Amino acid sequence: MALPEEKIADQAVMLANRLEKTAKHLRKWARRTGVSCYRLYDKDIPEIPLAIDRYESATGEEIFLHIALYARPYDKPDDEEEAWMDEMKSAAADVLGIPKNRVFTKIRKRQRGESSQYEKLSDRAHEASIVVAEGGSRFLVNLSEYLDTGLFLDHRPARMLVREEAKGKRVLNLFCYTGAFSVHAAAGGAQSVTSVDLSATYLSWAAKNLALNGFQAVPPDRLTGRETDEKSPFPCVRDDVKSFLARAKRESRRWDIIVCDPPTFSNSKRTADTLDVNRDWVDLCRDCLSLLSPGGTLLFSTNSRSLKFDPALIGGAASKPGMKVTDLSSWSIPEDFRDKKMHRLWRFTDED
Repeated sequence: MALPEEKIADQAVMLANRLEKTAKHLRKWARRTGVSCYRLYDKDIPEIPLAIDRYESATGEEIFLHIALYARPYDKPDDEEEAWMDEMKSAAADVLGIPKNRVFTKIRKRQRGESSQYEKLSDRAHEASIVVAEGGSRFLVNLSEYLDTGLFLDHRPARMLVREEAKGKRVLNLFCYTGAFSVHAAAGGAQSVTSVDLSATYLSWAAKNLALNGFQAVPPDRLTGRETDEKSPFPCVRDDVKSFLARAKRESRRWDIIVCDPPTFSNSKRTADTLDVNRDWVDLCRDCLSLLSPGGTLLFSTNSRSLKFDPALIGGAASKPGMKVTDLSSWSIPEDFRDKKMHRLWRFTDED
């Protein structure tokens, strides 16, 4: 059933009021902390299931909004949804003083597999790629072509942690996406940063982000098979993470910092295996820990709310006397995220 126009108008007013209040609070916080891209709204009002992010160009000259509609628990005709979204878009643009042509909207649908992350959206009227700043580094974000923009804002604190601890370290970034952790590690003075992902699209994006910050990366189209270019300190490796870890273990490779942030589920056609983090997290952590150098650190993160984390299930290196496991979940959710369960994060530290 279509919502009455009066109800849609009321929701637009509710959204505008909430955004005005939140923006005022976060503007002070952002100025104090030097953050220029942040979340303004995340399903704050149940009847308005949106995620609204503010992106400021690195030059500070332009402000953009990215509005994503979460999947509803019921079906709604596309034309009605689009009309509703347009009203919410207008309300957000007006109250925040942002031109409507700098506001981009997307609809999230319940999907399993990689398509929700890796496929382009076909109905974008125009493409918008901008460069934004975070913590002294710059990143290319795409507000129009993909469901996600290329920069997960909720992981900002964890990226800063890696940047602070990376100096002189060998860093491995698994499921690297567009390489945000890799850029911060390189900017923090890492000796080397290896970025691994199965998507050539996102690996190329990661290479561009590294290059944008002055780090010469090796994009996936310059790799032969599964071999990395050892002459480069910043290789981008196109491979299934499970296969990469198995090969690295056979070759007795070691890293000082490993970042592992897998998708909840993936059934890519490029690999015969599927990834289900609720099933596979134990093996992933076990394999990562086997590749840590003495005194190394593993950061393991998940967006799965049903994963039952217990380091005792991992055994091996996770159970050794010198291994300390710390839950950083609460610490790692930034102030701009109302949903304090946006992700979970654990740190494994080999203190021997």
